[in-house]
Amino acid sequence: MSALFTPLSIRGIQTRNRLWVSPMCQYSAVDGVPNDWHHVHLAQFAAGGAGLVVAEATAVSPEGRISPRDVGLWNDAQARAWEPIVAAIRSRGAVAGVQLSHAGRKASTSAPLTGARGTVSPADGGWSTVAPSALAYADFAEPRALDGAGIRKVIDDFADAARRAVAAGFEVIELHAAHGYLLHQFLSPLTNQRDDEYGGSFGDRVRLLSRVTAAVRAAAPDAALFVRFSATDAAEGGWDVDDTVAAARVVGDAGADLIDVSSGGLVPHQHIVPGPGYQVDYAAAVRRETGLPVSAVGMIDDPEQAEQIVAEGRADAVMSAREWLRDPHYALRAAAALGADSPAPAQYLRAY
Repeated sequence: MSALFTPLSIRGIQTRNRLWVSPMCQYSAVDGVPNDWHHVHLAQFAAGGAGLVVAEATAVSPEGRISPRDVGLWNDAQARAWEPIVAAIRSRGAVAGVQLSHAGRKASTSAPLTGARGTVSPADGGWSTVAPSALAYADFAEPRALDGAGIRKVIDDFADAARRAVAAGFEVIELHAAHGYLLHQFLSPLTNQRDDEYGGSFGDRVRLLSRVTAAVRAAAPDAALFVRFSATDAAEGGWDVDDTVAAARVVGDAGADLIDVSSGGLVPHQHIVPGPGYQVDYAAAVRRETGLPVSAVGMIDDPEQAEQIVAEGRADAVMSAREWLRDPHYALRAAAALGADSPAPAQYLRAY
């Protein structure tokens, strides 16, 4: 019996296996509306046997987009456009999830597909950015520090996006508190220099994420709620694994069901040496210290490697990204390699 191909139930939502598709930005939307590209891109992974397919970082407000080409869930037209995509994922046997995000000081940047980099000016379709403190990332434009009203709007925007996600049919909602985006910026002392209730001590810096988690849980009571953390900033004086463990307990109390463990992305001077499974130990630490289910992510590209991670109890599920781009039928290949029953659709069974 393969551990990787054992179903997993989170808040009553069952995935057929534990090999999941991590959110991957496509930078292919117009006005935040997903289109045919997103439909085919995401549905192919469900046909390829994934247990859970999580749609890319999806902005909760126009100013929360990483780039002008990001998808969103800040209006009902976007929610309606997601509906057939979600239906396509579910009809192919996978659970559909979405990652809700606000990019903060890393917003209003050029989409990588354009070949440009850096901040997009308002004259070229960009906008002014916000952050916990007026500290720029690298050579990006300096953000404006959010005031109390701005913070309340962020909380409301996440809750409203969660309601739209549920209306569109998503069963899993992930909050993006990693990779240097807004919620992560509030967590780390490297980017949060506030002296109000949202800055200073650990308890104050984690307050926004706690309140967003509680608001999303109230808005989507039946959804499985994940939170993605960067387990470490990999920079002196920054957020670390012990902080992640403590914050995982906080969001667990606020209604989160699973912790998705990544790393880095906050500051350009981080020091990370990537390699196969290089973030798994972080996930294992969160699971061991909190008792919460976790997913591991980061260069987990081999079926036997993924099987071992789950079988040893280091994570409850494995997220992969680039391997799914290389092979949208990764789970079908993995099942064959591990001798598990194939999750292939009936139309493909002749090949297995």
